[in-house]
Order: sequence, then structure tokens, then C-alpha cells
Amino acid sequence: MMKRVNFLQISMMIALLAGLTASYIPVYVMLPLNAITNNNEVNNPSQLLQQLQQLKSGGVDGVMTDVWWGIVEQTSQEYNWTAYQDLTTIVAKAGLKLKVIMSFHQCGGNVGDTCDITLPSWVLSIGDQNPSIYYNDREGDWDAEYLSSGVDHVPIFPNNRTAVNIYTDYMQSFHDNFGAVLGNTIVEVQIGMGPAGELRYPSYPSNRWSFPGVGEFQCYDDYLLADLKEYANSQGHSDWGLSGPDNAGTYNNAPSQTGFFSQNGGDNFQSPYGQFFLGWYAQRLIQHGDDILSAAHSIFSGSNVALAGKVSGIHWLYKDPSHAAELTAGYKNDQLSGYSPITDMFAKYGAYIDFTCLEMKDSEQPTSCLCGPEELVGQTMNNAKSSGIGYEGENALARYDNDAYGEMEYEATRVVPIKGLDYLRLSSTLLSNDNWQLFTQFVSNLHNA
Repeated sequence: MMKRVNFLQISMMIALLAGLTASYIPVYVMLPLNAITNNNEVNNPSQLLQQLQQLKSGGVDGVMTDVWWGIVEQTSQEYNWTAYQDLTTIVAKAGLKLKVIMSFHQCGGNVGDTCDITLPSWVLSIGDQNPSIYYNDREGDWDAEYLSSGVDHVPIFPNNRTAVNIYTDYMQSFHDNFGAVLGNTIVEVQIGMGPAGELRYPSYPSNRWSFPGVGEFQCYDDYLLADLKEYANSQGHSDWGLSGPDNAGTYNNAPSQTGFFSQNGGDNFQSPYGQFFLGWYAQRLIQHGDDILSAAHSIFSGSNVALAGKVSGIHWLYKDPSHAAELTAGYKNDQLSGYSPITDMFAKYGAYIDFTCLEMKDSEQPTSCLCGPEELVGQTMNNAKSSGIGYEGENALARYDNDAYGEMEYEATRVVPIKGLDYLRLSSTLLSNDNWQLFTQFVSNLHNA
């Protein structure tokens, strides 16, 4: 005779099975952008320790911080890591883990930037004489947010260093000075590869662009134009190598207001010329990332830390056939294949992809902006899975509400469990009573996703 199983036993069995199948997704909280001051000191260390201890009490696994090039290397090839060593000690004292970002960009000029940390002054002085070391748009406008990939291998910096030499030396110095805590307190090194630390072109600068404009191509510095010319000649189309598209409009145009992003024929994005240019533009960005990640892998391999890179969640105009805003940023997604070359490149070095806008829903966006954050996240997640790399996510904007938390919880296990959630960002607002209660429940939910 079959033995009767009571409700309590059934409940216990269900709970046991749920525990066996649940995924533990770690949660990291991004530190304020000015956690280290421009004077290379920890900003209010006693308050920071108290905040970190509160995070620990709420179940948070660790924190994430930018390691600003402009603060550390104020003189060429002289590195002052003192403040970051102090910060690492504070994080360890709070019982948390630390993710670090090799931040080779400026702070200031992007959404959410609350401080002004420039590139090193010795770099800016070169840029004053030669603005082609930065990305330029068609009008010749540029800003000193990040060095152009065109100078990756051009020895125009002190001691005949190239940009890739500079990034490599910086990462090597970090490795040498933090070796004792790599794989212990420091568990991940994310490599900045563009503006806002993202592998992209600065196609939507806040001082010239407004949402949801198409942005502009950023290939008009002398070095990238020379590269385009050489590539066009090698492909037997010398006339295509003189410049970028002359019909791509300006930053705040809609696709339909341009010739290049419309579907009206001619030299648009679908034409042989359009596909030639977009292919070169995207591949140039991927090569930039490959060169830097290759150096990072050589340096940090064997250090027992994860390697990662960040890709921007450009969700506006995703549902337009051209995917114009993605194209100007360097993501050739007009055929819905713009991210697999990136995830394949990351896979060469075992690097995770960190992707933004996990909190966003299509229904929250203006319909006229043709946004597709949910489709975009799903596409990149599937690309990462196909490439065999881990996926990390973060919210693009500060959110403290259950709708945002619920969407991030859904996305965290939508394809495969993500490797971690990087929450933007530590603040007194997050730690306040109601917001704190919602956040700690969110952390608990991800730990049992």
C-alpha cells in the first residue's frame, strides 16, 4: 500500500527542489563616481565605511568602482594608487568584494555624471595641438572624453607610446600594485574601451544630442580617415574612402529626415556603399576592443579575477529598420547581427559582457521613439550564450521602484542566469527607509532567482 504523504511533506519537497534549481545571482552596487576625489583621496572614508556596512547588512555581495586614469597617471608613466589602495582596504573591512573598472575616459558629459574628472593633463596638452587624437564628427567638433581608436597604434605620446601602450602600461601597473588582493577582495576587472567606459563611439554627446536622435558618425579625425582611405583602396573602391556618408543628417534628426538611414534607395544604409562603410566602422571598433582586451588578458590571466567589458544599451530607434542610433555608435545591427561579432571577440579572452538597460520596459518608452530595450537585451543575451561567455547586467538609470526591480529580476534568468547584477548606484536615496526595504528584497530575490 502506498504511504500517504501529507501537505507538510509535500511543501518541504517542493522547497527542497526549488532550492536545488534556484540560481544565486550576486549583486554589486556601483560606488559614487567621485568615490575618489580629484586630489586622489577617498571621499569621506568614514561615511563610506558606514554605507558599505549597511550594504553588507542588506546582503549585497560587493561594490564596483571606476579607477580613473585622469587621477592615477597625472604624470606620464607615474602612477599613484594610494587612494585606491585605501578604498580597497575599506571595502575589505566592510566584508565586501570589489569590481574595478579601468576607466580611460573622462567623467563629465554623460547621463548621470556628477563630477568632472578629465583625461590626464599631459594628454590634454597634446590634444590642444592635435585634436585628431580624439573622435571627431563630420562638422569637425570633438571633445576630450576618450582617445580615438585611430591613435591605438600611433606613437605620438611621451616616450613614443601609442594609446594601446598607455592602456597596457596602466593595467600592468595596477596588476603589480594590487596583486595581493586580486582574486581575493578584487574579483573582477572591467576594461573601459570607450566613452562612459563602453565599447562604442561617442555618437550621442550630451552637449550636442537629444533623445532620440540618430547621433552622428565619429570617424573624422585624421587617423581614422586615413584608415578608411586605406581600406577603401584595398577593396577597390577608392572613391568610398574619402569621407563618411554625406547624407546621414545631424545628431537630432529622425531616420526619415536623412537619406542614409531612410529606405528610399540611393546611397542609404542598405546600399553597397552603405554596407561597405558600416562594415568598416563597426570592425574598426571591434578591433579597438580586441587590442585592449588582448593586453588585459595577458596581464590578468592567472590572477583569478573575471575579465569584463561593457556594451551600451542603445535602445532608441531599435524598432526602426535602420537601427540608426546603434549604427552611429558602431553597432552594425541593421541586420540584427550587430552584437555577435562583439561577443565572439570577448569570447577569445574569456571576458564577460556587461550590458545596460536591464530595468527598462518597452511600454515605458514613448512610442514615437521606436524603443526596444527588452528586445535588445534579449538579443545580446542570446548572442552571449551562443558565444559561450557570461553576461552581466545593470540598470541604465537610477531606479528604486518595484517595476524596475521586477524587470531586472525577470531579465536575470530570461535566457540563462546572469553572472551578476551591477546596480546603479550607491547614494543616500538608496539607503533611505522605503527604498532600502525594496532594495534588500530585490537582493534577496536575485540570490534565489
